[in-house]
Formats: sequence, structure tokens, C-alpha cells
Amino acid sequence: MASDPLTEPAVRPRPAVRVRRHGDLWLLGPVAVAYAVAQLLLAVPGTGLGWDETVYVSQVSRDAPAAFFSAPRARGISYLVAPVAAFTPSVTVLRIHLALLSSGALLLSLWLWRLLLPTPVLALAGALFAGLWTALSYGPQAMPNLWVAFGSLMAVGCFLRAARAPGDRRALAGLCAATALAALMRPADALWLALPLVCASAVVPQWRRPALPAAVAVGAVLGGASWAVEAELRHGGILARLHRAGEIQGGLGWHPAFGDHLRALGGRTLCRPCDVPWSHPVTGLWWLALPVLVAGGLAVAHRGGPGPWRTLLVPTAAALSVAAPYLLFVGYAAPRFLLPAYALLSLPVAYCLARVFASARGRPLVLTGLCLALAAHFALQLAITAGVGARSRATAAAFTAVAAELRAQGLRPPCLVSGAEAVRTGFRTGCASRQLLGGHDGSISAAGLVRLARTTPTAVLVAGGAPPPPWAARWRPHDLPALPGLPGYRAYLAPSARAVPAPAR
Repeated sequence: MASDPLTEPAVRPRPAVRVRRHGDLWLLGPVAVAYAVAQLLLAVPGTGLGWDETVYVSQVSRDAPAAFFSAPRARGISYLVAPVAAFTPSVTVLRIHLALLSSGALLLSLWLWRLLLPTPVLALAGALFAGLWTALSYGPQAMPNLWVAFGSLMAVGCFLRAARAPGDRRALAGLCAATALAALMRPADALWLALPLVCASAVVPQWRRPALPAAVAVGAVLGGASWAVEAELRHGGILARLHRAGEIQGGLGWHPAFGDHLRALGGRTLCRPCDVPWSHPVTGLWWLALPVLVAGGLAVAHRGGPGPWRTLLVPTAAALSVAAPYLLFVGYAAPRFLLPAYALLSLPVAYCLARVFASARGRPLVLTGLCLALAAHFALQLAITAGVGARSRATAAAFTAVAAELRAQGLRPPCLVSGAEAVRTGFRTGCASRQLLGGHDGSISAAGLVRLARTTPTAVLVAGGAPPPPWAARWRPHDLPALPGLPGYRAYLAPSARAVPAPAR
């Protein structure tokens, strides 16, 4: 009689690990390879840097001045892209670098769980998470949220391994390193991740060992140290930086955003304000089914005893913790915010689906229906990924045209850009981007900008037919190629920006 993979022991004996190590790799490796291939085909070719990406990459780029770095940001993702951005301006090379790194991080994240859950369950969990359009689209992007997801998955896995095997020093080191990774990318997310882990080490009697919360705390401190130092040096302290970060995010308060996140699943990378109609309900079906599948996974694990149940309860609690601030206290939606929660919840979901598929054996119609439903889900996610990539390519082409037009009008480095879409336009043109004081990226006064414009080629960009600022009213206007969402895009160029004469025919 064949054994049920869901009834395997939560922690396998060491000899069994040696025997099955290659089998684990053969199951988990193809998931990571498929993730890399999907990114390289759908999310890499021709796509340009988004606004947030431009800020992060500009910090380490050799070809453009660094954009203003506002209070909510952390520099972890800039460190990750530095080996490429410091040597080449190619966005394609940067995308390939991140696609391969994220695929390797997925494999490592699943590999660390192989002593805790059956390998087929882990392979399914990896496919479910990596198959989401958010994971596919952000895999090759210079954005921190996906790396918080990998750090969270690694941290919870290492926590459970260290909790169940007190002599496993490598698991403790992994817990510290994974928590540091999450904190390096987004310190606030790391604190929400640490909270349920510290609580679990206090609640479960067998896990009450000082080494567990100590490893979490040391990792959080190490990863968040650069953010804290910068807070003291540039923002007036940690509390002042947190307060400013909350202001930039619209003010943190009671703002349930479940509906916003549901509407954003159709491919919106940012829904702010999210007052758009829910025009494609089919894209949110999996999100509505998620609580049911998580509850089903926990129920199946509970019947298997305290070991499997705790193994799934801890990542579920961690997922709810990291998702709570974005679902309850931020009044808009960006699907990338919930990537850490999706990564952790993929484990109980896969556990539930594995049981469902196992119970459907011997019933061809039911099994076929389940396979078709899963295939339709993946096909829809791939289609949304393709749509997001197409929009990014169109935006990249538009910014390339704008940059070429501005250079022809005399905006050549060293130069300065302010106004609408100054960050991306400036980066493409090789110029610094400076915004007036009062906004969240404010870094210069109007008088200071005017002084710089006397000697530095400067452009102020306006959109939608809006008039220029009073101090730029006499600057030379020049219509620019349209940008997505910005009709009537126009530059007002200071006298220091002299147009390049057209070549004689």
C-alpha cells in the first residue's frame, strides 16, 4: 500500500535526507527553472525602470545622479543591484541579473523547508507562489517586496528547524540571516515578521529557548542598522523618519483596503486612490478562495497531529502579521505589498490542494476538473504578466523618446529636471531630478532651483496643459512626446539649455 506523502514525519531523520536529497532537487529545481524562464520571456525583454525602481537604481548608477531618497525607503535593493548598475546602464542586463537571483532565492527558500514538509507539497507551493503575476512581474524588478517574501519564507523555515532541533546551529544562523535580509529590504516588514516568531517561541513550551528570539532580534538589528543610522543622520531620528514615512503613505490609520487589493489584482501595480470599478472579477477568484484553502490546509494538518499543525500554523500567523498593516492601515493598494504573505500562505494552500488531489485519485472526472482549474489559474496569471510587461515596454519607449527630445533641446549632463515625472525623465536624460519643497520628494526651494538654472541646463516639466510655475513663465516652452497618463506633456527650458541646431541637408 502506497504511503500518503502528507503523513510523512514533520522532521525527517538524517539518513533519509541523504537518500532523498537528489529527489528533492529534481522536484524543486524545475519550479525554479520555470520561474526563471517565465520571467525572461514575459517580464524582461524591452521593459523599462518604473518610478520607484529608478530611485533605487539611481543610488548606485554610474550614469545619472542619485534621485531623492525619501523616508519610507530602505537601501537593501540598491545594494542588490549595485554589482550590475555600477558597471552598465543596460536595463536588460539588470533584469536578467534579478531574474536569475530571484529564481535562485526561490529554490533556496523551498530547499530550507525540505525537513519540515513533504517535497511534493513544497514544489506545489513554489509553483503557486511563483505563478502569480505579482511574483513574475517583480522577480526581475529592482523592488524590495519580493525579497522580503523570500526572507520571510527562509526565516520561518529556519525558525521551525531550529525550534525542533536545538543543536541545529545552521538553522539559527539562517534565521538570523533571513531576518536580516527582510530588514535590509523593508525594516517595518521585518518587525511584523519578527512579532509572531518571538510570540511562538514564548507560547510553545518546547520552543522556549533564548537563542530563538535572540537570532530574530540580532537579524532585525543587523538588517535595519543602515536604515536607523540614516534616520539619525538625515531625518532627525527614527521616530521622525517613521512619522514622515507615514505621511508620505497618506497617513497611517484605520483604512481597511481589502476591496482595493481585490480590484488591483487585474494588473494594476498601484491603485491610489483605488476608486476604479472591479472590471475583471475573474482575476480575483483565487484571492477569494485563499482563506478557504488556508483553513483547509490547517484542518488537514491538525488531523495529522501537533507537528504538522504547528508547521503550518507558524507561517500562517506570520503571513497574517506581515499583511495586516497593508490590509488595515494603508488606504490604497499595491499588489506587491502582499507578496510576503502570499509566499507564506502558499504552504498551507499547497498542503490542502495536495490532500484534495490525493482524494481525487480513482475519480478521473474530478481529477481532470481540478487540473483544468489549476491550469486556467496559471494561464490567467501569465496573461496578466504579459499585459503588465507590454505596458512597461510602451512606457519605456515613451521615456526614451522624451529623453532624446530633451537632449536635442540642450538638456545634457550636468543638467537638472523638475516637475511631472522628473525622476524617470531625469534618469533617462542623465540629469539630476529635484523637486520643490513641500512634496514628499522635496529637496530644493524655488529660489535655489532658479539660481542653479542660471548655469546648469534645467527643464521644468508640466502635464495636462497646466501653466508653468511663475518663476519659469519666461522660459522656452517645448512640447514633448506624450507619456502614458500625461497628456499635453511640455518642458519649459531655462536659457542655459541651448537647443542643438538641426544638421544641414
